Amino acid sequence: MKQPHAVAYAPPLETHERHVSCVIHTPNPPRIKQRIPLPAIICRVPSSAPVRFTILNQTTFFTPIAADMQALDETIRQHLQSEVVLINQISAYIIQAGGKRLRPALLLMFARALGLPRAAGDDRHHRLAAIVELIHTATLLHDDVVDKSDLRRGTKTANAQFGNAASVLVGDFLYSRAFQMMVGIDNMRVMQVLSDATNTIAEGEVLQLLNCNDPDVDEARYLQVIRYKTAKLFEAAARLAAILADASPETEEACAEYGRCVGTAFQLIDDVLDYSGSAAAIGKNVGDDLREGKATLPLIIAMQRGTPAQRDTIRSAIEHGHSTQFADILYTIEHTGALATTRAQAQTQAERAQAQLAQLPESTYKNSLLELASFAVGRNA
Repeated sequence: MKQPHAVAYAPPLETHERHVSCVIHTPNPPRIKQRIPLPAIICRVPSSAPVRFTILNQTTFFTPIAADMQALDETIRQHLQSEVVLINQISAYIIQAGGKRLRPALLLMFARALGLPRAAGDDRHHRLAAIVELIHTATLLHDDVVDKSDLRRGTKTANAQFGNAASVLVGDFLYSRAFQMMVGIDNMRVMQVLSDATNTIAEGEVLQLLNCNDPDVDEARYLQVIRYKTAKLFEAAARLAAILADASPETEEACAEYGRCVGTAFQLIDDVLDYSGSAAAIGKNVGDDLREGKATLPLIIAMQRGTPAQRDTIRSAIEHGHSTQFADILYTIEHTGALATTRAQAQTQAERAQAQLAQLPESTYKNSLLELASFAVGRNA
C-alpha cells in the first residue's frame, strides 16, 4: 500500500507569511487538510505509516516540463518581433515582468500526460502554449487600462509605464499575432476552441464592467464572471492538449473540466489574497478590488453575515470605489469568516479538478497536475 505523503506548500523564505497549507498524499487525490503555522510543520495523518514531508512551490511542479517551458519562452520571443519599435519595447517589458505562466504550463503538462509529442520535430504543443500566453497577456494589458491599475507582478503596469493608448494597441497586436499563429496549427477544432474562448473572455470583461460599483451583485453573477473571464482560458488550454493528442471525448471533457475548476479555484484565492496578502507577495496593491468597486465573494459573504452597519459600510465602499473605512471592512471580512468560506469553495473546486485526472494514465505529469490543483488553493501569491 502506498504510504501517505504530506506536502507542505511553503511561501518564499523572505515572506512574512506565518502559515502554510499542508496536503496529505494518499492513494486518492491529495487534499489540503489545514493551514498550519510556521516554522513547525506538523500534520496528523490517518495512518501509522511514516510520513514524508516535501516543501513545494510553483517551480517544483513545473520541473517535469522545464524543457518545454524554455521552448515556450523562445517561441514567444520569436513571435513577438515587430518592425514597430514601441511594440518591441512593450513586449520586452511584459516578458521581463515575468508571471506564473500557469495557462501554457497546464497545456504543456496535459500534452505530456497524454503522450505528446509523438513525432520528432512536432512543436505544435509549444506553439499552442505560446498562443494561450499571448491571449492571456493581451487580456492583462486591456484589464489594467480598464481597472486603472499601476502595479502588477510587483512592477509598474504597461499602461503606467507607456500610457493607456500604447497598452491597448499592443494588446490588440498580441491578439492578432495569436490568431496568426493559430492558422499555422492548421486544425479547425483548435481554431474553434481558441476563438470561442477569446470571445467568452471578452464577454466576461464586459460583465465585470457592468458589475462594478454594484453592491447587489450576488454569488451567481460573481461566479459567472469567473467562469467567463478567468476559468475559460484554463479550460481551453487543457482541452487543446487533448485535441492535439486525439484523446477520446470523455478524456477531452475531463481535461477541460480540470482546467475550468483549477481556473475557478485560482481566481477565488486571488480574491482572498486581495484582503489577506501583502503587496510584496501578490504583486499588486492590497484592496485593489474594493477600490475598483468589485463585489468579490469575500465582500458578498461579509455583507450577508455582517451587521446592518457593517453591510452599509461595505455597500457604500463598493458604490463609490473607495473607502476611508478599509480597516473596518477588513475586520468585517475576517470576523465573518468570509475568507475561510471563499477558500473552502476554492478547495471544493480543486478537489473536483483532481477527480477528473482519473481519466489519465499514471505518470509524473499526472502527479504534477494533482499538485497544481492543491497549490492553486494553498498559495500565498
